[in-house]
Amino acid sequence: MLHTGLQETGKKQKHFHVGLAHGAADIRDAQRLRWQVFAEEMGARLNTPQPGLDIDLYDKWCDHLLIRDGATGDVVGTYRILGPDAARRVGSFYSDQEFDLTRLSNLRERMVEVGRSCVHPDYRKGGVITLLWSGLAAYMRHSGHDYLIGCASIGMQDGGHNAAGIWHAVKEEHLAPVEWRVTPRCPLPLEGLGHAAAPIVPPLIKGYLRLGAWVCGAPAWDPDFNTADLMVMLSLQNLKQTYARHFLSA
Repeated sequence: MLHTGLQETGKKQKHFHVGLAHGAADIRDAQRLRWQVFAEEMGARLNTPQPGLDIDLYDKWCDHLLIRDGATGDVVGTYRILGPDAARRVGSFYSDQEFDLTRLSNLRERMVEVGRSCVHPDYRKGGVITLLWSGLAAYMRHSGHDYLIGCASIGMQDGGHNAAGIWHAVKEEHLAPVEWRVTPRCPLPLEGLGHAAAPIVPPLIKGYLRLGAWVCGAPAWDPDFNTADLMVMLSLQNLKQTYARHFLSA
């Protein structure tokens, strides 16, 4: 699944290497980037055994997708992926901590969970996010699973008003069928929040929705990360045809 990606930067091309971590050193590089983004940039309170690295109990059970800058070797983007067999061994999906997933029980053996997605701040205007999607698409194609799930985070630096606005916007057109709805364990207190008519939607959530993902219910509040999290689910069968050829042939 390892391949090289190109990104246009002015008149130059940057080369990136896309693939899965192949050992502890690769995983540490991903954890270091996650610490930089989540702890240093976003101010998350990370319960980690080693400051400077974002480590939790799920990491050793996950596959870690990495984007490396071909010139420096630095990891500049990452996603971690938890399949159903690994989730069963560790005891749950990560999302089980934030949502009651009872209504998805019959899909668990066909689901792959993604999370801890982040991109180095110097690379967010280029094609690194696209390369992450390309690598994830290849993973889904080779694993043979039918559904992708994950918690999509919205920063709450404004107290949650933008997150409330996003929820009110997406629930009109992107809400999952009732049989696939989930319930937040720590709900965002929507009744106490105003919401803007034109909220700012994070690029990752925009990407999910463009592919045809559903939002599976109201947002949860994650106090450690200070984010509002939406549970999203993408069915490969219902993938929008506009993107299906690119996603499934990556």
